[in-house]
This record gives sequence, C-alpha cells and structure tokens, in this order.
Amino acid sequence: MESKFFRFLKLVGVGFKASTECEGRELFLKLGYSHEVQFTAPPAVRVFCFKPNILCCTGLDKDRVHHFAGAVRSCKPPEVYKGKGVLYIDEVVKPKPGKKQKK
Repeated sequence: MESKFFRFLKLVGVGFKASTECEGRELFLKLGYSHEVQFTAPPAVRVFCFKPNILCCTGLDKDRVHHFAGAVRSCKPPEVYKGKGVLYIDEVVKPKPGKKQKK
C-alpha cells in the first residue's frame, strides 16, 4: 500500500505510550487513564509507531487519515497549563500562566 498522506502525532506526558498490532490495524494508547484506549483503524488507514511516543497515520484518502488522527487526538487533547496530551507534531501549545504568575 503506497501512502500519499501522513499525519504525525506526538504523545507528551509522563507514562504516555502507544503500540500497534495487526499490521497497523489496532492502536493501543496508555494516556494515564485506568485502562488502555484502543482504536481500530478504518480500512484505508494504517498506523505506525516510530517511538513509544510518536505515531504516524498514513493512507491514500486525506479525509480518512485526518479524521482518524483527530479521533486519536480527541482522547487527550493538549491542556493549556502544562502542555500534556496528544499533539500534532507541528503543533505548538502556548502555555497559559498559572495563578501565581498572573500578577
């Protein structure tokens, strides 16, 4: 399968890990919840883990690839205070100041 479209995701946080099985069909995420989050990729999308914290969603259909990457990101969107969560690799989260730094 030749892939035209890619979407890279980065897991930022202590203990956040990803793994794949069944030739890129099943995605398992450890995101700090009491359970693993499991995703099954649509037929036109494959998922690869380059490192435990970097994912690559690839496929021939741009809409399906981006929709699947958005679904994975919605599990743990990046928080604005610490910057932890699932981010796109080129995304920059500007941290918000906390209570003590407002003055």
